[in-house]
This record gives sequence, structure tokens and C-alpha cells, in this order.
Amino acid sequence: MQGESKPSDELSRFLDSGIYELPNSNAVFIDPVRVLNRSYTRFRVSPSTYYSRFFESKHPAQESNPSSNPKKRKRKPKKQPYSLNEKEQAAEKRHQEAAPSLLKAHESLLAAADFPAIMSKIRSDFCSSVELSGGEEHFLIELGKVWQAPLYDITLDFKFSGLKNETENRINERRVLPVFNNLVVNDKPEDVEAEFLNRQYILPRLSCFYMIIFIMSYMFLYVLSLIMLKSDLGQIRNIIPADSDSGFNLIVIDPPWENGSARQKSVYPTLPNRYFLSLPIKQLTHRGGALVALWVTNRDKLRNFIEKELFPAWGVRYFSTIYWLKVKGDGSLINDLGLFHHRPYECLLLGYCNGNEMDSDCLSELMPIKDKHIIMSIPGGYSRKPPIGELLLEHAPGVKPARCIELFAREMLAGWVSWGNEPLHFQDSRYFETVNM
Repeated sequence: MQGESKPSDELSRFLDSGIYELPNSNAVFIDPVRVLNRSYTRFRVSPSTYYSRFFESKHPAQESNPSSNPKKRKRKPKKQPYSLNEKEQAAEKRHQEAAPSLLKAHESLLAAADFPAIMSKIRSDFCSSVELSGGEEHFLIELGKVWQAPLYDITLDFKFSGLKNETENRINERRVLPVFNNLVVNDKPEDVEAEFLNRQYILPRLSCFYMIIFIMSYMFLYVLSLIMLKSDLGQIRNIIPADSDSGFNLIVIDPPWENGSARQKSVYPTLPNRYFLSLPIKQLTHRGGALVALWVTNRDKLRNFIEKELFPAWGVRYFSTIYWLKVKGDGSLINDLGLFHHRPYECLLLGYCNGNEMDSDCLSELMPIKDKHIIMSIPGGYSRKPPIGELLLEHAPGVKPARCIELFAREMLAGWVSWGNEPLHFQDSRYFETVNM
């Protein structure tokens, strides 16, 4: 009809894929909800549960309004200028090197012709979706500490959507499997509903998880480190393939680094940095090599540890850094870029781990990785990373399609192996809505 404007080709691609490539830029904007929903057939991630931190509440009247408080808040006295120590100065220098690229990427996003339509669509999805119901956030972590953990089962109900007779029992197959220390597989091309201790979970198509038991005391963490390494790392060795032909070409790692904020908020248990030296990255790698992507904080001490100890211990050669720049629902940054202790971005360090048959010639044939590549998105829950696997696949060496694994995962993706002590965290059915078929 006359007067109606068609979406641009780039906007149409974004609505299908959740990925918007900014023109003349090394930056992209992604909608994690759209990207995640490509892993599902009968369910979809609820935008209101994903974006609840950075959109207005649906019930603003229920929230306290500081401006309506009759008592004036006392102004805090201005603090004296803070003097950075040597490590903080190194972190600040690294930030200053990245800041111009981050600012340019953000400006490109705000100036993009499709930007208003993108944000309007995300906001519309948010307002029309179901709100998150209550629940215990640490359910899986706490269960992994009890003595009964090895006895718990999970039930997978495989439903065939092509049945002609609607009165037939739609459960085509049921599997009851140990939920801890066991590879639980959905080998079907459709989502699977699973039940575990009267809770419902949604497993994406062609995916699997290995949920470990943390037999450890965090109070006596250092004293029990040898016991911990023997038990927990013994469990990751259970997923090392017997043949390197079955190894992984893309390995994403989101470690629970020592983090004061995480401890204070009791969001998840953290581990000492040296714990991660024993991760068998080389043994997990496909003989054709692997791209290793490691999420890190902005602390200089951690970056030095990775550069001098961790990557060498893993046999990983560093190549480049990707920045995840976090924006709100209106496109503004979640924090001021110059705020030292609360940067509005996180870093993903990329490196290659050579396989038995990988050499420098193989690397030259791969899609080059731009340094300081920038991904922008609206964040989800605390410490929930955006699904960046698809953006990394073209850089992964070895077989196609690539074999992918995420370590310390809290979420699952179609075609991926998810390993950790709570890979089902964001698979709880309360984070999903049913798709009307």
C-alpha cells in the first residue's frame, strides 16, 4: 500500500537473525533474545525476563520514586581525587587505548538510520511478553553440594509435533538420566521439555549439557584445593574425546573469576585464578585446532595472569580482543565510559590452540579477526553474557560445521555442549514462552 515504508535489507536481516552490522564500522549490535530464539522451535525466550534490568518495570507505580520522598537526601561530601596505583594505571592506559573505538562504535549505533526501529521493536517485544515468576536463583548450585546429588535424575520428554491424531499421547519418547556428572543429550532437531525435582526446563535442539558436582567447601577453599582439583577437573576430563577428530573447534570459557562484587551479591561462587591453569584446553581441542574465547574482567592483575601464565599453560596463542559494550533500552551506555570501577564494557580475549594438524598456514586461511571488534547489546541478568558463538564461528579452524563447547556455562545453545555447575540456570521454563504453532 502507498505510504507504507519497507524495512531496509539490513533491518530485515536483523529481525531474522538478531544481528545488525553497522556500516563502515567494526561494530555490530545484537538482540540476544532473537539470537537465542534461533535455537528453539516450540518455545522462545521471554524478552521481559531477559531485559528486566534495563527497561522500565511494567508496574512503575509499585516502585518507590525517590523524587516523591518528602525527606531531602543529604548530599555526600565530595571525595578527594583518587590516586591510582601502578596496576590501576596500567588498566587505565589499556582503557584509554580502547576508548576512542568504543565511542566511535556507540556513535555509529546512535546515528544508524535503522536504530529507532530496532529499539522500538525490542521495546515492543519486551512489553508484550510474560514477566518472570519467582524462584530460587541458586537452586542448582545448592543441589550440587548435597550428598544426594549423584542420585538425582532428569526426565526428558521428547514430543513429536507431526502427529496427525491430536488425541494421541504426544510424548513420543521418555528418557530418565542422571542429571549430575553425566552427559545429558537432546539429539532431536526440536526443543525438549525436561523435568527435574518438579521444575521444568527447556533444552534447545541438538544440544547437550554436563552438570558437575562441586564437592568443596568455599570457606576452606585453599586448604581443600587439591581435593577440589581431583574431583572437579576429573569431571571435565570425562568430556575429553577419546579421539582428537571429535575434539572442539570453538571453546568459549566464562570462568567464575575472583570478584568482590559477585561475592558481595552472592550471585555465584568464585574460584581462585590458579584453579583454571589445570583446565585441559589442549586435550579438548580438535586436531585441526580451536579458537578459544575467554571472558575476562578489566583488572590488570587478571590480564597479566592470563598473558603470562594461563594462555601459555593452555597452549593458546593470543590474537585479538573483542569488546562487549553495554547499552540501555534508549541506546545510552549503562555507565559513563570514564567511570573507573564500573566500565560499561567487558572483554573477550581470543586465541588459537593448535591441534595435531594445525600450523601457521591453516591460520592464514581463516577469516581475519579484527582487533578491537565491538559488540553492543542490552545486558540480561547479572553476569549473563550475550550469545556470541555465531559471530565467532567463521574464525574457528578445523571441520565445518564446527564442534562447540562452553565451559562454566549457565545457558545452552543449539549444537553446543554446555559444561559447568549450573548449565540449566537460564533453561528454567520460567524464562520461556510457548510459541503458538
